[in-house]
Amino acid sequence: MKKLSKTARKRRSFTPEFKAEAVRIARTPGKTISQVARELDLTETALRAWVKQAEVDERPDAQGPLTTEERAELTRLRRELRTVEQERDFLKKTAAYFARNQS
Repeated sequence: MKKLSKTARKRRSFTPEFKAEAVRIARTPGKTISQVARELDLTETALRAWVKQAEVDERPDAQGPLTTEERAELTRLRRELRTVEQERDFLKKTAAYFARNQS
């Protein structure tokens, strides 16, 4: 089996404050995303995604990608829908059970 030249990075999570500060630094004139990513020990891909998401959040477009707030609401609504569907299915099964046992 071949060894990878780079060691696999452990998945890290970052606070919204850290991401906002990294985006602010990346937008500094004269700085490139590559430089900022190296300075903050981030991957360029992650930093580019944060910068792109910040642009979306600053200028929401009804036809464009979801803002962070919209994405959070969508997640919440999907979770709520799943709960309501489970409750509905339970009530259907319960009604069917009692309808069978009525006779």
